[in-house]
Amino acid sequence: MKKGIIALGLLASLSAYSQESYVPQAGEGIVYFLPKTKVAIDIIATKVDYQPGDFSLYASRYLRLNNISSQPESHWEIKDIQVRLVGVPDSTKAYIMKLKDKSMASNVELTDKGIVKAINTTSTEKESLPDYKLEKPQSHENARKYMTEDILMAGSSAKMAELTAREIYNIRDSKNTILRGQAETMPKDGASLQLVIDQLNKQEKALMQAFTGTTDRTDKVFTILVEPNNDAQEQVAARFSTQLGVLPTDNLAGDPIYVSIRNTSTLPMPEEDKKKKKADGAIYNVPGKGNVTVTYQGKKLFNDEMAFTQFGYTEVLVDGLFDKKVNTRVIFNSTTGGILKIDKD
Repeated sequence: MKKGIIALGLLASLSAYSQESYVPQAGEGIVYFLPKTKVAIDIIATKVDYQPGDFSLYASRYLRLNNISSQPESHWEIKDIQVRLVGVPDSTKAYIMKLKDKSMASNVELTDKGIVKAINTTSTEKESLPDYKLEKPQSHENARKYMTEDILMAGSSAKMAELTAREIYNIRDSKNTILRGQAETMPKDGASLQLVIDQLNKQEKALMQAFTGTTDRTDKVFTILVEPNNDAQEQVAARFSTQLGVLPTDNLAGDPIYVSIRNTSTLPMPEEDKKKKKADGAIYNVPGKGNVTVTYQGKKLFNDEMAFTQFGYTEVLVDGLFDKKVNTRVIFNSTTGGILKIDKD
């Protein structure tokens, strides 16, 4: 999907074009595509993995911790759902920028997919995925690293758990004594005090995990592309299961995530001069508007109006704008094919 479509040889394989476009012939000029707009639904899902501690069975007896499970468990959660637009080459809108002696329009910048980005200038638009700052599994200290000789030499798990719990209480007492300034040997300054407290906290956390176990959270992004349909009906974009995570639409083990794309454009549709568009100038899109709604389990997670090429029409920048005496510069939106900026000398 991300490979550029810029070679002329590939164009011969395109089988379907709209009436307003034509099959480009190699050698005529610079070939470019206009984009069509798809909705990218980024589902940020978190896999939660729980591993019980060695002394999970004794958490209630020695530390008064209830509901500590002694069985490993994994499940998925939806952390967030983000919606954005992406532009993909429209195979029905492939055009040639003809090379002419008196034209400056031969300086055309394309995306790696062959979509037009700019004429006579360089686009500053960056094609990059969002940075969602995903969570990754953390490293966990080995509790045995902080166990005393008495604990490690104990003859049973129950005895080890009892002695480990005593060590946890001793650590807590030490912290309280230091914080109250009652320790026989106090740290010399604030930095030394913090260093001692941090080390005691580290030991306590490691030993506590022998009872409470560890939980790791790992984020993963699942991207679903959805194209507007003609009848504007609600579509199932994907499914989600707390046990299996994000699933394809046909896997009924998950609850559906719905997306609705409704045409809200009020743009007047001009009478198109197809012969003129076919012969003169650079073709570009005038995008329309559409309302996008994403729902899951009856809750509306996204609702906004966005720009869609499918709800607009195409127009032409006439050849006269690219005369060598004029030097017109144009930057296009590679998602919608619309004009972002146009100026001239």
